[in-house]
Amino acid sequence: MSGSANTTQIVAIAAGAVAVIALLWALSLTVALRRLRAAQRMVLGDRSTDLVSHAAALAREFHDLDAAVRDGLTRFESRILATEARLDGAIAYRSLVRYDAYGEMSGHQSTSIALLDATRSGIVLSSIHHRDQARLYVKQIHAGRPDLELSPEEADAVRLALSGERQSSAEEPGDDGARVRVRRPRG
Repeated sequence: MSGSANTTQIVAIAAGAVAVIALLWALSLTVALRRLRAAQRMVLGDRSTDLVSHAAALAREFHDLDAAVRDGLTRFESRILATEARLDGAIAYRSLVRYDAYGEMSGHQSTSIALLDATRSGIVLSSIHHRDQARLYVKQIHAGRPDLELSPEEADAVRLALSGERQSSAEEPGDDGARVRVRRPRG
């Protein structure tokens, strides 16, 4: 029986060793689980949800946020397009040409003003001053081309407006920064 007692002792020692190893492993898993729960409490607070349900809730909230941002961008783009359409009709090009229409040396009282939008359409307004009278003329411009023939001063006003030229020595600054060209008397 001594052989069987030895075998029983060996099996008992081996079973004890396996039990000790299992106990140590259970203790290490318990410590790891406590650390995980402490970290989870830092992320989740005192709520009773777990990380999986929290991650699912975050995914839903991000999806809702993405939808809201996309909707906002769509509305913003439509407002930008409407604003751009309105701005295309605003005055984009302007110039002022002052001149002495009758060569009287009256101080360049006659003017031609070009007011054009982004499509290069608009008006040329000319005010011709004489000693005894003043006349006002308006001509339409469509896509940079006049409906009626322009005077040289009106053509200069349109050309200056569309070219974006800076003032040369023959030009004088306007009060509002508009380009002003003074045409010297003919003759």
